[in-house]
Amino acid sequence: MVDMKGRWCLITGAARGIGYLTARMMAQHGANLILHSRSLAHTEKILSEVLAMGVQAYAVEAELDDLAAVQKMLSEIDRRGTQVDIVLNNAGLQVGYRVDYLNTPLADYDTSFHVNTIAPTMICHHFLPGMIERGFGRIVNTTSGIALQPEQTAYSASKAALDKITIDLGSKVQGTNVLINLTDPGWCRTDLGGPNAPCAPESAIPGIAVGAFVEDGKSGRYLNAQHFAGMTLEDAVAKAEREFPSPY
Repeated sequence: MVDMKGRWCLITGAARGIGYLTARMMAQHGANLILHSRSLAHTEKILSEVLAMGVQAYAVEAELDDLAAVQKMLSEIDRRGTQVDIVLNNAGLQVGYRVDYLNTPLADYDTSFHVNTIAPTMICHHFLPGMIERGFGRIVNTTSGIALQPEQTAYSASKAALDKITIDLGSKVQGTNVLINLTDPGWCRTDLGGPNAPCAPESAIPGIAVGAFVEDGKSGRYLNAQHFAGMTLEDAVAKAEREFPSPY
């Protein structure tokens, strides 16, 4: 299992919900954190909490549907000289549930793909070269299991595109000790999932980040966080390595 002590981890959408819980989990395992949200004010609480755990941390901001803002955020991280070892692309946006799905506004697709596909891909492309050069890196992109629901097709299509990008990128880093995998938190009671979801946000821990801790060199996996609910991180990593195959 990867020792996180002293490694820098970027978490998008870290201010609330599963991103907030993931930030606490990573800090508990000694990772230094870059905490992203739409506004620095949103991450004040989690920043204070993880600093109190004894790790280094700072916050960055960007509206992920504004690609210039995403680039500005990445440039700020570079300016600070932070060596990013782990990326957890947690942030996502579900624009709406369109009962009249044949009249889904085209803007739904534009916003969904900017936030759920293009922004995380920009982040992957930005940090991958350094990870490959140093011989270590972990990227975990958050996807969704939503299927056969045209009412949410803009969201699910944008996540399907992210799946494709992740799996294709993963095929290029075999043997480099850079791993790129997917995670699905399940339907959780978050701002995105809504109050009627069957799963508590806490049930996504530790599975949501297990892809950052695996060490068997395999990428392209789909790691459904609910399969690891209630497990210790050590047991979750062992299960991921044993039971979740790579597609290559």
